Parts: sequence; C-alpha cells; structure tokens
Amino acid sequence: MKRLFHLFLALFSLLAFASCVDEEEFDDSPSGNFEALWKIIDERYCFFDYKNEEYGLDWNAVHDKYRVRVNDRMTSDQLFEVMADMLAELRDGHVNLSRAADFARYWSWQEDYPANVSDSLLRRYLGTDYKIAAGLQYRVLDDNIGYVRYESFSDAIGEGNIDEVISRLMLCRGLIIDIRGNGGGTLTNAERLAARFTNEPVLVGYIQHKTGPGHSDFSAMEEQWIDPSARLRWQKPVCVLTNRSVYSAANEFVKYMSRFPQVTIVGDRTGGGAGLPFSNSLPNGWAVRFSACPMYDADGQPTEFGIAPDYSVALTDADFARGRDTIIEFARALLSR
Repeated sequence: MKRLFHLFLALFSLLAFASCVDEEEFDDSPSGNFEALWKIIDERYCFFDYKNEEYGLDWNAVHDKYRVRVNDRMTSDQLFEVMADMLAELRDGHVNLSRAADFARYWSWQEDYPANVSDSLLRRYLGTDYKIAAGLQYRVLDDNIGYVRYESFSDAIGEGNIDEVISRLMLCRGLIIDIRGNGGGTLTNAERLAARFTNEPVLVGYIQHKTGPGHSDFSAMEEQWIDPSARLRWQKPVCVLTNRSVYSAANEFVKYMSRFPQVTIVGDRTGGGAGLPFSNSLPNGWAVRFSACPMYDADGQPTEFGIAPDYSVALTDADFARGRDTIIEFARALLSR
C-alpha cells in the first residue's frame, strides 16, 4: 500500500499542477497544434535535465529545428510526421502521439539491439505441458530448477496464483524468472510478485512528481519500499532473465529484485522507461503521452536508460543451432552451484 500511495500522490499532484497552470489557447491549425504539443512537453515532461546531461538535449533548440518545417498549408499526415520526429528527440518509449490513422513511437531502445530471446527456444524449454497460473507460465526443468515465464505485467496475477506457483516449485533448488520481452504493464503486479522474495522491508528506489512548469520543478524524492508478502515467500536463489525489451513496469521489477541478496540478474541491459506516463490532447484531438514522474534506483540514480545485469549474457548462434538458450543455460549453471 505504501507504494500505491506514492503513485497516487504523484498522479494527484500532476493533475493538480495541470489544473492550476494558466493554459494558453492554441488554434486548431498546424502551427497551433505544433506549439501546443511543444509547450505540453516543455512544461510537463520529466527528464529534460537528465537527458541534457546524457546527450545534450536542448528542447528550445528542438523547437526551432522543427518549427521551420510547419506551415498552415501542410496536410495532417505531414504535420504528424514532423511532430513524431520532434518527439523522437526525447528518446523515450513512453512518449507517443496518436490519432485514428497512426501511432508515433520511439522504439530504438529495443530495435537497435539484439533480441536475445527466441520463441522457438522458449517452446523447447516450456514444452506443451507447462502450467498456467493467470499471467505466469511455469514448469520444473529436468535439473530440478523451477522456470517461470512472465510475458507482460499487463497480465494480471493474483495472490492465489503466486501461492500455487511457489508451492508447486517449492522443492526446486533454484528459480528462473524469465521476463525477456516484457514491455511493462501494471506496477501493482510488479510489486506483488517482488514481495514474495524478501523477508523484510527493502528500500528499492525513489519517485518525484512535477510541481511546476520549469524543467527542474519537482518535489523532494519520496522513498519506494517493497514490504514482504504475508503469504508464501521464496527462500532460495533466483535468476531474473532480461533483455533490451524489458521496459517500464518490467524495468521497475528488475530494479526491485536487484535489491534482494539471493537474486541475480542475467542477460542484457534492460530497455529502461523510468517515467510514469501521463496523457494530454491537442486542439485537433490528437492524444500525446509523455513521462511525467521520474523514478530512481535505491542510490538515487535514474534507470530511464536501463539497468545493467549482474552477468551480461547473449544468445549465441552455436547454442541456437543446438536448440539451447544461452541465457537460460547460464542461469541454470549459476543455480546449480
């Protein structure tokens, strides 16, 4: 409940901020919609300072760069392309522009990197007789290692589902949680699952919320904690498998799990996505989504551009040819020691 309180507080504060800003009226023209989009991001996006440090992002310069491409005789398709290109300068998978005909997105955080996961290999490990507990697919591998596949934190999991998975894998000597390709979903699911791997409250990070239109207008950092579940908890070693497609709530799950001493992160760096998203609309009705509340790790560092694994492991062509998943096999070797 402590984490939910922080999330609700952040969103409530953002709504309050949005309601008290003197809104400038923009007309429903290409120029008006462009200026409305630039201002929404300018006043409410949460990573300007960080991304200026990381790669020199200058939002005023971005405005000038793209404003010259806008005129009031252009088509809606042309305007959408210019706006999408402008938003891509933020390098943020949580930033989108949507209309009935299209959905602008920035996916380079995963598309520019090896997938490091294969559906055909996963089918070899899961077989056809694996068990399904809501969003969790699981089985016991032949070396008595438990294997759990969680494809999306949008797939609900109840406390009873997790109880069943833990009880049925209880005799295994270790556990693999494979979230490769998990693009996020509901933070509640991430917290609920992580709470099964600690016996005491653990500080896992911090969150801020926007308090004004300035790029640096934020509240003080508020702590994020994971409290131990009052139900069945896993007590043995765990490996969490990651790749670049682990994003948003899945990235947060890795952040939580990395704080537990019996957990090892194996695979590739995660994709990131450490800003809680919020939405607004333009005069023409197009919807814009953007990162509004930044989240940090337990050292106060941003995880917007991902979390490094404890062991960096990639799929190899040789293993793939033999029907072996290099990352799963590395985790099995760790857990078998």
